[in-house]
Parts: sequence; structure tokens; C-alpha cells
Amino acid sequence: MATIEQIVESMRANRNAVRFSDCVKVCTHYFGKPRICGSHHVFKTPWKGEPWVNVQEKSGFMKPYQIKQVLDAIDKLEDEK
Repeated sequence: MATIEQIVESMRANRNAVRFSDCVKVCTHYFGKPRICGSHHVFKTPWKGEPWVNVQEKSGFMKPYQIKQVLDAIDKLEDEK
């Protein structure tokens, strides 16, 4: 089983082949449990402005633009530490 760090590395390496379940695992680790609205999983972030990360499944995988948003949010969270 891949660790969170390994999943994040694979997300950075190839945004077109990220499984939805792996992304949810990473987002839950960094942002807590999601609020689920239909197919959308919404994760609250600790800063003002864009206050959430919104992801949804597309045939078992993630949409590449959402992966970029997740990675940007993780980077911002890491920079604030």
C-alpha cells in the first residue's frame, strides 16, 4: 500500500493517472473528512479566500485540473507550517 507521500509524488509526476480513491485519501489526510454533495467531495481548508478543495470522480480517476488545485492547496498548507 502506498504512503501519502508516495501518492502525492505520483500526483505531481502524472496528473492524468490519479485514482479518485488515492486523491480522497490524500485530501482527508491534509484537510480532514469531506462533505459529500452528490459526486463532489468538498474539503475545507484552514485559510480564508478559496476555502475548500472540491474533487469529483471521472471513471475512477481524477480530473487533471482538480489535481492541480489539490497540489496547490497542499503546497500552500506546507508553506504555512
